[in-house]
Amino acid sequence: MSMNRRTLMAGGILAGPVLASAPGLAGGGAAPVADLPGAYRYGVGEASVLALHEGGVKRPLDAGFVRNAPLPEVQGALAQAFLPTDTLPITFTPLLLTLGGKRVLVDAGFADQGPSGTGGVLRGLSLAGIDPGTVDAVVISHFHPDHILGLKRKDGSPTFPNAQVLVPEAEWRFWMDDGRMANPPEALKANLGAVQKTFGSGLKVERYPWDKEVLPGLTALGTPGHTPGHTSFRLESGGKRLLIASDITNHPALFVRHPDWSALFDMDADQARATRHKMLALMADERVPVAFYHAPFPAAGHIAKAGGAYEFVPVQWGLDPV
Repeated sequence: MSMNRRTLMAGGILAGPVLASAPGLAGGGAAPVADLPGAYRYGVGEASVLALHEGGVKRPLDAGFVRNAPLPEVQGALAQAFLPTDTLPITFTPLLLTLGGKRVLVDAGFADQGPSGTGGVLRGLSLAGIDPGTVDAVVISHFHPDHILGLKRKDGSPTFPNAQVLVPEAEWRFWMDDGRMANPPEALKANLGAVQKTFGSGLKVERYPWDKEVLPGLTALGTPGHTPGHTSFRLESGGKRLLIASDITNHPALFVRHPDWSALFDMDADQARATRHKMLALMADERVPVAFYHAPFPAAGHIAKAGGAYEFVPVQWGLDPV
């Protein structure tokens, strides 16, 4: 049966926003935003996507965050988007796909190992009535901590104990290199520590190549630059498509509108810029819906051409983006 926004989902929840009620709201009080788990469900052909609001952080904005633009220009772009000019809000949105009868999580968030205000994936799954033990596979896009730490809990136990863990071959080759692990460059020490903590023991990992199906209906696309093995995905089901863009951009107000800007997190700025231009042009030309990891929740929509650059057009709340 085709899945769309009118289709009844498991547990009697309709496609669209799924938000928990917060303690105290009935009495007129307001709970902190971080205490409100959020999930947003939409259809892609016969597959479904559950966007899980892992949470967010506010990063102090300094001249080093966008490495090739003056700070006043960056602040101007944020002001244009009605955002603060002294901090940058960064959100995290893993996706739970129901694909071919399997539950497939794309990126893992932090679980209980992240900064304050994160951990929403587990809360969102609980809200949707999904036990982490019923997740069949976790597909990782790249090895930055906000994507991998959630594979384990603080005590070292696997967060998704029955899931097949799939990682990009190119990313594994770079981060798990024995020489790099033994003599880590100063700039990579923290990230290599997170990689070792996650993959050093206790997880059985399978590696996948680019340009092939990772799982039926989910194809890995090589989009390097942000990291050497950074991967995006094409989800195809029932004649519909969704491009899961991972970290091709950080906040769209900056890096969709200004694709030549380079974020601090882009390991190879020139390659990341070329990848970003290529993928944004494809999204706009083909009008394919897209999900970003760091776009404002529910982190899905379309890319439109806007002069010599692009604009992110968020999904209409309550509608499928396809």
